Amino acid sequence: MTPIEIGTYAIGALILLIYIGLPIGIGMLLVSFAGVALMRNDVVATRMIGAVANDSLQEYLFAVVPLFVLMGLLVTVSGVGKDTFDVFERLLKRVTAGLGIATVFANAVFASITGISIASATVFSRVAVPEMTRHGYTKKFATGVVAGSSVLGMMIPPSLLMIVYAVLAEESVGRMFLAGIGPGLLLAVMFSATIILLAKTKKDFVFTDTEDTNAFHDITGGEVVRKSIPIVSLMLLVLGGLYGGFFNPTEAGAAGAFGALVIALLRKSLGNGTLWKLLVETGQITVSVLLLIMAATFFSRMLALSGVPRELAEFFLSGPVGPFGFLLLYLLIIIALGCLIDSISIMLIMLPIALPVANAADFDLIWFGVLTVVAVEIGLLTPPFGLSVYTIKSAMDDPDLKVGEIFRGALPFVVAMLASLALIIAFPSIATWLARL
Repeated sequence: MTPIEIGTYAIGALILLIYIGLPIGIGMLLVSFAGVALMRNDVVATRMIGAVANDSLQEYLFAVVPLFVLMGLLVTVSGVGKDTFDVFERLLKRVTAGLGIATVFANAVFASITGISIASATVFSRVAVPEMTRHGYTKKFATGVVAGSSVLGMMIPPSLLMIVYAVLAEESVGRMFLAGIGPGLLLAVMFSATIILLAKTKKDFVFTDTEDTNAFHDITGGEVVRKSIPIVSLMLLVLGGLYGGFFNPTEAGAAGAFGALVIALLRKSLGNGTLWKLLVETGQITVSVLLLIMAATFFSRMLALSGVPRELAEFFLSGPVGPFGFLLLYLLIIIALGCLIDSISIMLIMLPIALPVANAADFDLIWFGVLTVVAVEIGLLTPPFGLSVYTIKSAMDDPDLKVGEIFRGALPFVVAMLASLALIIAFPSIATWLARL
């Protein structure tokens, strides 16, 4: 077999292994090793996997992964998410569908610290959904708002997906973080506009038949300030330090993790072995992410050795499809894969194949990364996988709440994300103007 054929069969074998349930990291390592062994020999394949492990994991940059994960987990257990929602509830209680908009913006602020969509979905399903249903919102709409706005966790910096993309594309993590701000704010505004539009045109979708006579949890101006201090302090520490040039991304993660630890200690949130559990969970998440990065790097080198990316670039860019035809096809494939597998796995499968083509097409790789993350995040809301939807179902522990109901509630936000994706394609400066300063 020629190297091109081996590379093509390797991609097919990887898809088959994932389909039958093999973990993505193990599948990538197996097909990559087999591909290199067939193109060269077993000795070269063994040496390459050792070199990949050394090259891909020894960088100082990778310390950012456990630090931001730990910071997100500490913020989650310390109750900062509830305080953030309380503040926005107080500020927006007189606005049409104000609790829905409060959930979006509270999620946006919370996302700027946690960086993990699933954390946002877990927290706000327990905080926002009961409050919204108490005020006459349908469960379908309340859970849909939480599911939709939870995706902001992977767009607004710091973001775990942005870190993974930056590593695979060899781009600056700091610039990727900056690139996420504009699209993150765009998504928050689009979600809010969607909520207002639904409240005015589809009232039965948003509200139950019963009139809302429940009182809001009224909090004073002093309480608003007190509840705002922890999250604002962390944002200033992490994002202010990062973008002010005081910290590199790893140092910003360390400062943020320390700040989150101080908040959790002051709030006495770490009793009964909670800190140890969080450290163990941080280790598990970090190891799984780094294993996936190593496997993706090996897969990428195997494909480069086979020449498949070069052939694909020539096919797409010199034929009738063209650069933007390739981009459209790439985004459609990512959205389709989002119905089946998780976000990081999608990026690890697609980017080694797509990045060389995007590079040959002279696409701005930061802009390309933002499009990738938005498309991947749509998969969090689409059946049958819909990880955010299942997270909400699990966190709610409500036997009367059906998964299909949450998917229907999230559908308008999928449409809003698709519209946002189209805007970012049409106006790349939404993603790039801050990153290129």
